[in-house]
Amino acid sequence: MFKLKQTCSDLKNLLQLSSNVETTLAEIEERFVGMQENLSIASRRIAPLQSLSIANKALDTKINRAISPALALLESFKLSESLQHKLLGLTNKLANEKSFNKRVEKLIKYVDTVDDLNEAINSISRECEPAIQKLQEVVEFLSRTKATDQFRTHRLRETLITLKALCENEVDAMRFDGVLDDALLNLQDEYESLLNNMRHRNFMEAKSDCDDDQSDVAAADVVSTDLGSELEIELLTRISETLAANDCLDICIDIFVKVRYKRAAKALMTLNPEYLKTYSPEEIDEMEWESLETVISLWIQHFELAIKNVFVSEKKLCCQVLGTIVDGVIWPECFVKIADKIMAVFFRFGEGVARSKKEPQKLFKLLHMFESLEKLKSEFSEIFAGEAGADICSRYRELEKLLVHSSTKVFFELGLQIEANLDVLPPQDGSVPKLVRYAINYLKYLLTDAYSATMVRILRTEQIWKAGILSSPEMDENLLKDAMFNIMDAIRRNVESKKLRYKDKVLPHVFVMNTYWYIYMRTRGTELGKLMGDQYMKKTYKVVAEESAYSYQKQAWGPLVRLLDREELKRVDKDGLNAMVRGKMDAFTKGFDDITQRHKNFYHIPDADLREQMREATVKLVTPVYAEFLNNFASSLHVKSYPSPEYIEDSLNQMFQVAYHKSSGKSSLRPRQMRDHSDGSKSLSGEQSRRNKDIRRSKSSAIDT
Repeated sequence: MFKLKQTCSDLKNLLQLSSNVETTLAEIEERFVGMQENLSIASRRIAPLQSLSIANKALDTKINRAISPALALLESFKLSESLQHKLLGLTNKLANEKSFNKRVEKLIKYVDTVDDLNEAINSISRECEPAIQKLQEVVEFLSRTKATDQFRTHRLRETLITLKALCENEVDAMRFDGVLDDALLNLQDEYESLLNNMRHRNFMEAKSDCDDDQSDVAAADVVSTDLGSELEIELLTRISETLAANDCLDICIDIFVKVRYKRAAKALMTLNPEYLKTYSPEEIDEMEWESLETVISLWIQHFELAIKNVFVSEKKLCCQVLGTIVDGVIWPECFVKIADKIMAVFFRFGEGVARSKKEPQKLFKLLHMFESLEKLKSEFSEIFAGEAGADICSRYRELEKLLVHSSTKVFFELGLQIEANLDVLPPQDGSVPKLVRYAINYLKYLLTDAYSATMVRILRTEQIWKAGILSSPEMDENLLKDAMFNIMDAIRRNVESKKLRYKDKVLPHVFVMNTYWYIYMRTRGTELGKLMGDQYMKKTYKVVAEESAYSYQKQAWGPLVRLLDREELKRVDKDGLNAMVRGKMDAFTKGFDDITQRHKNFYHIPDADLREQMREATVKLVTPVYAEFLNNFASSLHVKSYPSPEYIEDSLNQMFQVAYHKSSGKSSLRPRQMRDHSDGSKSLSGEQSRRNKDIRRSKSSAIDT
């Protein structure tokens, strides 16, 4: 019960507490209802402020977007100002720097700073328009929406106007009138100075070698070198790129071409090429041959030096300095501009020589010029390869064509000039004409190793041009052989024509004998003789010389020997014999004196060997006949009144010597030895002695001395 009572009491307390809680909850509910009403009222009052907050956040974002480019632009302006101050400091340091290497290193830093400043200004230029556009949009938005007060909108509008003015005026001033412009002018001066200091040092060594008469070796051995150090090349390349990046490419190219042209021309001027001022065919024709020969040799040397040394170095420098600009397209044109005027001067002289009078002596120099161009052709084509050098290569080929045409014309006209030389009288003493001496030596010289291959190549080239590429050209040997035959035939016709102009009966035979013997002996064993053929030379010249020697003996001494013929004496009685013998001796003595005097004064045999053989033949012809006649008829003659046989022989010996001395101007007889005395089995004098046994006998077989 106690427990029940206690439990009942507890239940009552719980019920009371529940009632109290219920009452409290009811009160709380009333309060919550009031609070809800208050919150609804507050919510209705706060809603406009929330919209305004959201709008403010959107406006803040829009303004920040507009101001960020402007802030970046201001940072670029600050960087630009800093770089300008740095450039001014470097300019002062450069002005005080004396060491060349340190100056180059500082110039590289200077170029780096100029590039950085240019990039900063370019950045400003790029950022201006977006920054202005963003501010413009914000100002228009605020003006339209009135999202802020008029004061702030006005400030933004002023900022926009200031920024516009700054971008329009200051950026252009920074680029064209400020420190950057001064720096670019500074770089142009440094660029010109560096280029001007790069000289052709190796070229001066080649020039000194040329002055020491070692030109051929020097031209071939001189190797082109770099005109500047790696540091200088790097600096020039950087300056070129900087100038090109700052719209100064034209100025950069003008400076490079102008300076390097002057430097290349100055290097070549150290060779003293004054001869290049004489280039027209008329002026060249007026030059003395010795002078022209010298200047053509100089032209060949200087042309080779210009190609192998000067232009190789200049091309390399062009490629190194300007190769990175415009994808490497522009440097070949710059190099051609440097070389064009110089090459034009060389071409002009070569063309003038080729177009001048076609005199025979010019052929060898024309061949030298052509050979030098042929040797340089591959190297020249490599140096001036590409579209830029097409005009120079074309003019090079035209010069080669001119030299080919001129050389062939000179060569082929030689025969015509020889044939046309009929107005000139033959030598009065029957000696070898200067024309024949000149022509034979000319042809021999042309067939030496120094010229024959070049002459063949020119003849073959000329033939291909005339007949066409598809034609089948003649053999090289035939080309030259046919041409030589024509000239030799012209010489023969000239000699045959001139011998008819002698009025003296003996001189034509002396003339032909001397001339043909000279031709045969001078060509024997030479390339000319081999080309013409031994049989041809013997038949055309040697045999004819022998026939003329026989005719000379017959015409000059035959009548004198016949005076001592004893057939007439057999038909005379003893009383008339003495008178006839004395008459024959008197006639012989008078005729002998007359003939020897004519020999001394008018007849000349310049070849010592030939003269000796003719002396021996004449002595054997005349002296024995005279001695025999004198001995046989001594009883009918006062022997002491007539010259002895020894006197006759001495007179003949003296006659040939005196005649030689008089023509040659020498004080003593010094017979010139023939080249090969073992060639052939018989001598001219031996053959003549046999002919003299019977002057009426027909001519004998050929001889081989």
